[in-house]
Amino acid sequence: MEVKSATKLSSELQPVGSRANVSSSPPSGRKKEVAKIVRRSIARVLESSDVSEDGSCSSDSSCGRRTLVKGGGLQSRKKNTGVRSVKVVPEGIDAAAVLLMFPVSKLVVQKKRCAWITPNSEPVYVSFHDEEWGVPVHDDQKLFELLVLSEALAEFSWPAILNKRDLLRKLFDNFDSSSIAQFTEKKILSVKSSGGTLLSEQKMRAVIENARQMLKVIEELGSFNNYCWSFVNHKPIINGSRYARQVPVKTPKAEAMSKDMMQRGFRCVGPTVIYSFMQAAGMVNDHLSSCFRFEECIGSHSKESRTSTESMTSGKGLTKKCSLQD
Repeated sequence: MEVKSATKLSSELQPVGSRANVSSSPPSGRKKEVAKIVRRSIARVLESSDVSEDGSCSSDSSCGRRTLVKGGGLQSRKKNTGVRSVKVVPEGIDAAAVLLMFPVSKLVVQKKRCAWITPNSEPVYVSFHDEEWGVPVHDDQKLFELLVLSEALAEFSWPAILNKRDLLRKLFDNFDSSSIAQFTEKKILSVKSSGGTLLSEQKMRAVIENARQMLKVIEELGSFNNYCWSFVNHKPIINGSRYARQVPVKTPKAEAMSKDMMQRGFRCVGPTVIYSFMQAAGMVNDHLSSCFRFEECIGSHSKESRTSTESMTSGKGLTKKCSLQD
């Protein structure tokens, strides 16, 4: 048996297009046997520890040092000597050929997500977490949609709501507040009779009333976006909690926004509902600090701020140029 380190094996790989050393190439039957051994070994390593791209454990303290041995087993070393993990190549098998057949880079390490996203989570929920939840939203129509979905959280879970999202968009005219505000009693009964809205009649009527109140806010303040973001000083709140239990269900700012909305005539907008809305709309970044989306959402806001600043600067320059020409 020949033992070679991963670094030494990588250096033995010949450039693409060069002639490989085939003097020690094994018979076809032997190749199949080696393939089974390597696959079995890789599977066992993945089951027992997190694997980084250099083929070693991502944390010595959590999984210890392990070495692949003949027969596909694992041998643990109690003493951490700092020695790199090694690959064992059965006799008669070209090391470069094995690495080409099973490159370590193919061992994909899963992205670290918030604790409430598990391997059993529905794909639609995972996509919502990875692409929307916590991303700053400034479009009035999109904000109204997230408000409606957050109101439904009082009775249902995110996965259940997201699975009905397309149907809700169809029934509520793609969450166009101007259109929803004009719903008649006949239209309300028609939506209710569809049987697939997920929302109770109380919630459904609240959506229509909230659309009407939203139009009043837009008339008064220019946009629903200006109104919502004013409660966080137009800048996302970044909590950076380490554990799911540290994420709040409501905050003083959510309570203040809820109180103001109720006074304006909005319905079904309690502090818990409003805080869920603030999380979904990116007014609050409640991704756990270990989640890959935590930094991405911060970067999304920074990029947005730079774009806004550049637009304002460009606009001021254009105004100054026009005044000079006058």
